[in-house]
Amino acid sequence: MLKKTLIGLMAAGAATLTVAAPADAAEVSWGLTQQVEPGGRVDAETHAALSGCTPGSSVTSKGFAAPLDWTEGGNFGRYGGHTTAIKTPGKYTASFTCSDGRKATGSFTILGTPPPSSTAEPKPPTTKPAPPEPTTSKTAKPAKPQVAVKPAGAPQTGDGSLS
Repeated sequence: MLKKTLIGLMAAGAATLTVAAPADAAEVSWGLTQQVEPGGRVDAETHAALSGCTPGSSVTSKGFAAPLDWTEGGNFGRYGGHTTAIKTPGKYTASFTCSDGRKATGSFTILGTPPPSSTAEPKPPTTKPAPPEPTTSKTAKPAKPQVAVKPAGAPQTGDGSLS
């Protein structure tokens, strides 16, 4: 049983980064997936007995398709849950409120190239457009058709025998 617990903790540790132990009593220690593919699964975990807290609200973020609800429990006051990331790449902040009023905040990254900011001015084109074709009133003369050459037959060229 202990072996399964340790394997589970190691797997969870590889997928999440636990926030450092609090410097003062106001900080909450909890883990949140650090990097996720667009539309991928985001995991969160806290341990009330290990500098964490008992969650008083769901974890919310602009990077979540839906709030992360605490649906799992365990030893040492463990609370965990999962949600889905949105499809827009970028760095996002997630937060929740503990039942004792403390606020926990963390960040995660949705991988990929973020879309350009809507406040940025559009860049000018890097190549110059081709100048317009000059218009003339004269029409171009059509080319003369090529005359077909009819080859001469055997009587005109000889039959190939030497006389």
